[in-house]
Amino acid sequence: MTITIKIGSNVLTQADGMLHVERMGSLVKEIADLHAQHHKVILVTSGAVAAGRSMAKNYQGLDPVSQRQLLSSIGQVKLIDTYKKLFDNFGISIGQILVTKQDFRTREHYLNMRNCISTLWDSGVIPVVNENDTVSVTALMFTDNDELSGLLASMMDCQKLFILSNIDGIYNGDPKSPDSYVISEITPRTNVAQFIQTTKSNFGRGGMLTKCRIARKTADSGIDVYIANGTKPQVITKLANGDKDFVCTHFTAGDRSPAIKKWIAYSDGFTKATVIVNQGAADALRDHHNKAASLLYPGIVKIDGEFKKDDLLLIKDCEGATIGVGRASTDKDRLLKLDPKKHHKPVIHYDYLYIYPE
Repeated sequence: MTITIKIGSNVLTQADGMLHVERMGSLVKEIADLHAQHHKVILVTSGAVAAGRSMAKNYQGLDPVSQRQLLSSIGQVKLIDTYKKLFDNFGISIGQILVTKQDFRTREHYLNMRNCISTLWDSGVIPVVNENDTVSVTALMFTDNDELSGLLASMMDCQKLFILSNIDGIYNGDPKSPDSYVISEITPRTNVAQFIQTTKSNFGRGGMLTKCRIARKTADSGIDVYIANGTKPQVITKLANGDKDFVCTHFTAGDRSPAIKKWIAYSDGFTKATVIVNQGAADALRDHHNKAASLLYPGIVKIDGEFKKDDLLLIKDCEGATIGVGRASTDKDRLLKLDPKKHHKPVIHYDYLYIYPE
């Protein structure tokens, strides 16, 4: 079995911001047990900035970007050193991979990263991945490590993704309300946006809304996703074993997506232009029963920006809502020379099109 495990800052740190080494040790032991059973694991870990806060001095006067660079550079050393010592207890080697969103900007970069992780796996090494906050700037950052973990799970064709936070899962209301309960299963047809609380964690960037969106996107690519409480004993073991009594939220896997679609799904930050489509085209693309819909020229009402063949395009409806992202089958200049009434070949073919879940 192949599993990506994302551990959030609030799981890895104590209230004072110091690393919770005892809890980290318990989680590492569970990962080591999976490794011993020949499961392949990617560990996506937050905690560098939080760890840096407990070590750095006189950083409050810095601007937010400089603060993040300082804290992450100091904290990452402590974080990876702690993991190394813990995995050494089980004779397991780990490989540190620090990434930015730019490392996935082209198909070539994407495949290079996939080869890197495959090489570590083949060598019996557990990849430990974190965003490189020392060089990531706001415009090029992942939403948080939830997004990164979803991308990696999809890229490596994992069977499961565990997103470990400090709450039990997705609630049907305010988690603090005694009437709320954890939604145990979410299918591709479930609309859970109304239930999600937007409060962010004390130490991380993301919140439950981000987790839900990433979980839905990843599950739609054919991966079972679990949002669970990483502070609970044996959480990884219970999720891996499919413990039905363990409280968590399971996003059930949809149909497996082709590799190229998986890359496109996480490439919305690298689009070259935006195409605005009419209502008929928008409805056709969003139609769950018409899974092979391509974007045709007659459906386009406006193009913002320039693009060449194979560039990525963002697709929006006339109200400004984002529909999806896809790869252009032709240049903009060539397209505009054609008669839309006569040209019915796809501008974006279904094979190179990703539609966002509603």
